[in-house]
Amino acid sequence: MVNTKVTLSGWELDNPIIPASGTFGYGYEFAELYDINCLGTFSCKGTTVEPRFGNPTPRIAECPAGMINAVGLQNPGLDKVIAEEFPKLKEVYNKKIIANVSGFSIDEYVKCCAEMDKQDIVGIIEVNVSCPNVHGGGMSFGTDAASAAAVTRAVKAVTTKPIYIKLTPNVTDIVSIAKACEEAGADGISMINTMLGLRIDLRRQKPVIANKMGGFSGSAIMPVALRMVYQVYEAVNIPIIGMGGITTTEDVIEMMMAGASAVQIGAANLVDPFIAKKMVEELPAVMEKYRINSLTDIIGAAH
Repeated sequence: MVNTKVTLSGWELDNPIIPASGTFGYGYEFAELYDINCLGTFSCKGTTVEPRFGNPTPRIAECPAGMINAVGLQNPGLDKVIAEEFPKLKEVYNKKIIANVSGFSIDEYVKCCAEMDKQDIVGIIEVNVSCPNVHGGGMSFGTDAASAAAVTRAVKAVTTKPIYIKLTPNVTDIVSIAKACEEAGADGISMINTMLGLRIDLRRQKPVIANKMGGFSGSAIMPVALRMVYQVYEAVNIPIIGMGGITTTEDVIEMMMAGASAVQIGAANLVDPFIAKKMVEELPAVMEKYRINSLTDIIGAAH
């Protein structure tokens, strides 16, 4: 009998399959399709202090091996998520979740994390540092090691739950940023967020997306995500949740061999809403195929 259990900062999950933020809503929507308690956990839709309508439409552009999105962190805001979304989720889900939070200033990150820390349904707080820093000229917090570390230190000061920093791949040296987050107290790293992409409408001779550029995700980015996880695993001593282009159960194994302790499934959920469930079901057979008795044995095995 194979062992699919994995551990993230002392929290044991039944399996490493985690739907990624922004692709699984607040969970209860998918609970209408299947029993989501089969999942290791999931990362809820990115939450900001204030409600956000998001970017103008069109927001989605298809690509041959993925998609580009510029949804713009649409969400009902911190207070409503806690007061309305979490109670609905608790009716159908009996595990803890990963609370994904975003901010446009350090104060906003601090407020979101402090409130999420109080919620019994939250097991890990995932801090998305891919947002533009409104007090820093609009550059993303995650593209600069000092800025990413500053966010990490600030949120660690107001929380007791594990903090995982979600890193952007749109940098030349992701390793230095991951190390800076670890030194600032991060309990783990989530990587990678979407890459930056563009599609052009040939008839209109203009970008397809109203925002012009958006986050590129899907199977095409898997080799980049894998490379970055591999590099960061060699540089830090904290767990990594790997994501980026995972579409098969074999991809899950490959990402874990690169160094991930668990994985997140993003764009694939939008193509097949049952994909995470299928991966959970297929995992034991795939482990047996590759003679893997326990998933914890293969974390970083490719090094």
